[in-house]
Amino acid sequence: MSISILLAEDHQIVREGTRQLLEQSVDMHVIGEAADGLQAVELAAHLQPDVIVMDVRLPHLNGIEATRTITTRFPQIKVLILSAYDNDSYVFPLLEAGASGYLLKTASGAELAEAIRLVHAGQTALSPRISAKLVGRLGRRQTYRAEGLSEGLTEREMDVLRAAARGRANKAIAAELGISVQTVQVHLRNIFGKLGVSSRSEAVARAIQYGWITLEAGDE
Repeated sequence: MSISILLAEDHQIVREGTRQLLEQSVDMHVIGEAADGLQAVELAAHLQPDVIVMDVRLPHLNGIEATRTITTRFPQIKVLILSAYDNDSYVFPLLEAGASGYLLKTASGAELAEAIRLVHAGQTALSPRISAKLVGRLGRRQTYRAEGLSEGLTEREMDVLRAAARGRANKAIAAELGISVQTVQVHLRNIFGKLGVSSRSEAVARAIQYGWITLEAGDE
């Protein structure tokens, strides 16, 4: 059975090249193309593709929010990220948003096709550099706990706290991490509750006390 694919990419020449590559595979068929995140959500609802190949930096609605919306509304649709960027601020939010795979644009056409087959089959497809990031994060996950705390901070909460330590406002944190301002506010509330504090400065001071961030990190 042919795998139906929706391409979400704002550069037309990249979409055309990706379509041509994928349609060389007899088991794949591109049924639609979206030039921005909102269109990707609309076409996902209308076309119900098996797999969406999603870029990160999309107009109107970024790839993170588009992925979260699609995987929430249509859990049967698999999202494979195809991006030129391997920044932590893209990789982890996208995987948390429900993406089934993350491939870098340095991949070959054959690697992209195989990644699509993997996510369509319910498996995960990651570029080696992305896999290395995940391993590194798992290795650090237990460091954000401290004696006297009933619950440690998640890696995403630490991302927000690090940005707050650098003096970033909520809007700047949201832009840096590819999330909404409302999501930043939720993370901050959770951080304050877990640490038993009532302000950013107290939260940063507590994180420095626990050795989670350094004074230098707060002074950047």
